[in-house]
Amino acid sequence: MSEQLNFEKTNQELLAFLDGSPSSFHAAANMKTMLEEAGFIRLLEGQRWKLETGKGYFVTRNDSALIAFRIPKKDFAGFQIMASHSDSPVFKIKSNAEIQVENHYVKLNVEKYGGMIYSPWMDRPLSVAGRIVVQTADGVATRLICVDRDLLVIPNLAIHMNRQVNEGYAFNAQKDMLPLFCGGREEARGTFLSMIAREAGVKAEDILDTDLFLYSRMKGTVVGLDGEYICSPHLDDLQCAFASLKGFLAAEPKESVAVHCVLDNEEVGSSTKQGAASTFLKDVLHRINGAMGRTEEEYLTALASSFMVSADNAHGVHPNQPDKADPTNRPYLNEGIVIKYSANQKYTTDAVSGAVFKALCRKAGVPFQTFHNRSDILGGSTLGNISGNQVAVNTVDIGLPQLAMHSCCETAGSRDTAYLIEAARVLFSSAIRGDGDGNYSLA
Repeated sequence: MSEQLNFEKTNQELLAFLDGSPSSFHAAANMKTMLEEAGFIRLLEGQRWKLETGKGYFVTRNDSALIAFRIPKKDFAGFQIMASHSDSPVFKIKSNAEIQVENHYVKLNVEKYGGMIYSPWMDRPLSVAGRIVVQTADGVATRLICVDRDLLVIPNLAIHMNRQVNEGYAFNAQKDMLPLFCGGREEARGTFLSMIAREAGVKAEDILDTDLFLYSRMKGTVVGLDGEYICSPHLDDLQCAFASLKGFLAAEPKESVAVHCVLDNEEVGSSTKQGAASTFLKDVLHRINGAMGRTEEEYLTALASSFMVSADNAHGVHPNQPDKADPTNRPYLNEGIVIKYSANQKYTTDAVSGAVFKALCRKAGVPFQTFHNRSDILGGSTLGNISGNQVAVNTVDIGLPQLAMHSCCETAGSRDTAYLIEAARVLFSSAIRGDGDGNYSLA
């Protein structure tokens, strides 16, 4: 199957999606648009759901998490789920953001969101994206914001004044990482919020609150002698979210409910109402089960024949630091989907879920690799094991190999997105039935 994949078209679509998703809110909005264009029906959590077999639906929470699903028939076997996340490490703009510096500069007060690499954010054009909440005649309403111009910069200190900058300098988030906004003047206070109001077409006094973030103005691009690599912001984890959605839209579920799930706040622990620790996924699955007139016992038996792919990007072997990788599990860019293992269950993969996913990849005709951390290096975690506290299904942790994870510009392989789309299509079209612990049939 892999010979038939259109890598160039996939990369063009991925880069357009990444360029149009400067925040988790924009990523969710773009996925919503793709689903609506494909004929999916939007549901609201606060309204009664009337679901029909053969139709596609989606629901959002907080405008930053999204779950889409297709129900092939009333007596479905289980749920086939791929879960990813919409957020990335970034700088969030604080309230009362303007800071005057000696009446000559105005900078913005920001705080870090997630575990980021600081230095790449410096000396490059930045701007602002996110959401504002405004007063209306009936209450409050949300507006998405993306300032589409070069607006800010975080200037480095000259090497003459910081001779240690190339020798392990420890950047201070409050001192070193505040972006320059404009020249200083007496009337500067309130200028930032006024600018945001103009962008949104509202009055500054009507803005009640904001969730605004910096974003890099660099557009995603393909690099390498033969176009082997993609460089872009937000590859972790919008590359997986995009691939999941494309596979979902191409799938033809027959026996199991296909569930495309994108959660928020993975980079800060997932413990929000829209994160993996929340009831969002559980609530949706319960409502699907109930809308089909099925009992609670039928829901539980469906979970036993369900499978989740927790899709969050993985570390590839670094060309300048190859010794940082495990000696025998060495994922490389463009060599396939990475299955992630951890003895301490930071990743949920075990022999059973790993084997099921390998069987899916073989059915899809796409390559796969394995990842373990070096035994003396503490790795990260992801959303699979957290989500399992709410929806206990057999789960595998996978990702696409990349470099510079948590930089504001990351690098990945130009072939791997298409591999995951095909694997997702096969997952969402399949029925994985549980025949007792450790035994599954794949159809």
